Amino acid sequence: MKQHINIGLIGLGQRGIATLARYQCIPNARVTAISDLRQTAIDEALRLLPPEERSKMNIFPSSDGWQQLCQQPDIDIVFICTDWKSHTPIAVHAMQQGKDVAIEVPAATTVEECWQLVETSNHTQRICTMLENCCYDTFHLGLMEMHRRGFFGEITHCEGAYIHDLRADHGWMSYIVSSHGGNPYPTHGLGPACQLLGINGTDRLVSLTSMSSPNKGNSTLLQTALGKTVLLQFDERTPRPYSRLQTLCGTKGYAQKYPLPTLQFDGEEALLGQQAVERVERYHDEKTRLLIEQGKRLQVSNLMNYIMDCRLMEALRTNRQPDISVFDAALWSSIAELSARSALNGGKVVEIPDFIN
Repeated sequence: MKQHINIGLIGLGQRGIATLARYQCIPNARVTAISDLRQTAIDEALRLLPPEERSKMNIFPSSDGWQQLCQQPDIDIVFICTDWKSHTPIAVHAMQQGKDVAIEVPAATTVEECWQLVETSNHTQRICTMLENCCYDTFHLGLMEMHRRGFFGEITHCEGAYIHDLRADHGWMSYIVSSHGGNPYPTHGLGPACQLLGINGTDRLVSLTSMSSPNKGNSTLLQTALGKTVLLQFDERTPRPYSRLQTLCGTKGYAQKYPLPTLQFDGEEALLGQQAVERVERYHDEKTRLLIEQGKRLQVSNLMNYIMDCRLMEALRTNRQPDISVFDAALWSSIAELSARSALNGGKVVEIPDFIN
């Protein structure tokens, strides 16, 4: 077992800075190297660190700094928090240098890039995981445990979404949305649904059909090999309240987190709001419960991130595969291109690659 995990962090934008900040309280892990093209971003990152840590930090500020960082012998894993288009090229290079990688969402923007991640990970035998924090939502983790215990019977349908009114935000993500024909940001909604359905395990996604509205909202319906369905939605251009849906329909029960937490079982009255949340979260396993208690004690700003980070570091220290595999990262990310391919062709059914086989 490794005592500590050394992290090299590439990209010090909003998400990269947040990653550096939150890893100050993750046990048995430390960021030992940072890289960004902008000196102002590096200066901001260094201000987050106590003086003793600041002096030890390895800094790579040049245009090829990220490549130099990947070659450092003491780094165990490279975190990639750059713009979306550079995720895959950096990840492929890092794995080729013998590093494990953790990529911000989405891991890739095209199906070809998804295959590059899978093939490089297989060839180098390096871990390639995606930092999809919505898979560590405390409501979702409770649903996962309840499903394992059989509360919902057979799950036949799931729904997920990224619905977030960002009309006032004119940043780079808005530009991507304006030029994308499908769902450019599928993993927040799809990841938890795939985990509930056992995708890339007992079942797999086989096809989808997708439609987009004039304001670039998107609805995508996916089907599994066993005939289950997933509804995935994306909307950043209407005044809908924030939602990731997080819905499951089973033969014995129903649950949904957004817009109102709801839990319904055969023969019982529906639980709504906080009652539903408390009932679901009662079923957290012991490890999850301990991490939630630790996170609250440390007053972390986001429990999903804290649980994700701790579980990833534990997997690396004990030489286990992370919860989210390279096959998951590739599959969930591939829906960006595949949904656009379908929507731009009138909702034509599109096959989904089997990245495992």
